[in-house]
Amino acid sequence: MPSRRDLLIAAGVAATPAPALAQDAAAACVVSTWDFGAAANAEAFARRRAGGTAVDMVEAGARVPEADPTNHSVGLGGYPDRDGHVTLDAVIMDQSGNVGAVCALEDVVHAVSVARAVMEKTPHTMLVGVGARSFAVDQGFETTSLLTPESEAAWREWLVTADYRPRANSENTDWRWTPGSAGNHDTIGILAIDGEGRLGGACTTSGMAFKMRGRVGDSPLAGAGLWVEPGVGAATATGVGEDVVRIAGSHSVVEAMRAGAAPTDACRQVLERLVRLRGTALAGHQVALLALDVRGRVGGLALLPGFTYAVTDTRGATRIERAGAIFPDPA
Repeated sequence: MPSRRDLLIAAGVAATPAPALAQDAAAACVVSTWDFGAAANAEAFARRRAGGTAVDMVEAGARVPEADPTNHSVGLGGYPDRDGHVTLDAVIMDQSGNVGAVCALEDVVHAVSVARAVMEKTPHTMLVGVGARSFAVDQGFETTSLLTPESEAAWREWLVTADYRPRANSENTDWRWTPGSAGNHDTIGILAIDGEGRLGGACTTSGMAFKMRGRVGDSPLAGAGLWVEPGVGAATATGVGEDVVRIAGSHSVVEAMRAGAAPTDACRQVLERLVRLRGTALAGHQVALLALDVRGRVGGLALLPGFTYAVTDTRGATRIERAGAIFPDPA
């Protein structure tokens, strides 16, 4: 884990300017967190080609991991809280300040779509718990148990020790390759620019594995897990949500871009602020930020190595990028 010296050094590191797009490079139109974001991007790009809005794009993309039972950090098959309940959080936002979110939603796979319904069909920005579920049912969403046999087995194994310790980058190491592993605790954030140049973003998660019942992290909170601003760009966050909330992570990144910072620089400024605020309390914690500006430039940075993100350009080509980090590998 980072030493006190590492933390103090990182707090004073100067930002390195991110390069501008090469003249022959296509601008990005969809970006999302982690390796599994590539499949989400593909669905989002298909919606773009069909004339969908940025909100259509991010909703379609986010629904992919939500429906994947092998992904234990999002939607169906997500790891439950410590009482055995799978609860979902999601948010969706357009560039006009319209936002919808749900927290602690049970029994509905596509939390991002319920969040969109909150945005479009209610005067509110967030519904929680039983109220969110009742609204979803009223809107015609199907209900089903989100606790798969694999996730239940992992929960019962965890009950033997009942010891929750988040592991950095478990989103990639646990996804598919080691099903049932304990400790996955994360999200997918997805940002998009549609064919008309409009911005949109979404974030959806099943939250920390084996969390306290009722715990909500940064993911469904506008300004923390997601922020979209017209004429500037959008940002999303991943990792230990409590740390992101403390610095209004995504909003802070967009504000840094508004002030002229390139996407990676903006992410660095915000993470360095977090380091100055929390110091050694961050030891072993992963927090990663991902940004897309209105020009189609992308940037990401994390506290620890291992954060990856998927980038799809306007030609439809997708690549996985490995972000830089403030600290060295704690292993």
